[in-house]
Amino acid sequence: MSNTKEIITLGGGCFWCVEAVFQQIKGVEKVISGYTGGTVPGTPTYREICSGLTGHAEVIQITYDANVISLQDILIIFFTSHDPTTLNRQGADRGTQYRSVIYYQNERERVVAEAVVESIQQYFDDKIVTEISALGPFFEAETEHQDYYENNKTQGYCSAVISPKLAKLRQMHADKLK
Repeated sequence: MSNTKEIITLGGGCFWCVEAVFQQIKGVEKVISGYTGGTVPGTPTYREICSGLTGHAEVIQITYDANVISLQDILIIFFTSHDPTTLNRQGADRGTQYRSVIYYQNERERVVAEAVVESIQQYFDDKIVTEISALGPFFEAETEHQDYYENNKTQGYCSAVISPKLAKLRQMHADKLK
């Protein structure tokens, strides 16, 4: 049997939100919060990323089983779990570190990402501004940012922002949930 493990890196605002969404999806085996897309050398820290001066985006790196869920389905869930029409902003989170972005590792992923954007644009009133870029160095976020929602469900941000996203996910993609 061929290797069906694939990796895709996505940014859709605060990585705590995106991580919580994809940890619920069948076929997703691992989700790591981290940073990529910046220009400042060295390993960035959360504090540096939050300044907006490094050029990095808060992202998640998803390892998934392509026999269970397709890249197209992952990207459709991604586009329905954040607003891909706002530039450098998701809710109250503002800055380039919160941009909507798909980081691809090969030509197939780039083509799939572009095709999904083209196919779903009709469902949005405004133009999708999601960046589609080649993946550069990925830096895993600090330990306290991993599994954030799972470890902090009663924290204010989790209750006010992440829990409603998960409720919407259950409504729209119940067939894709673990």
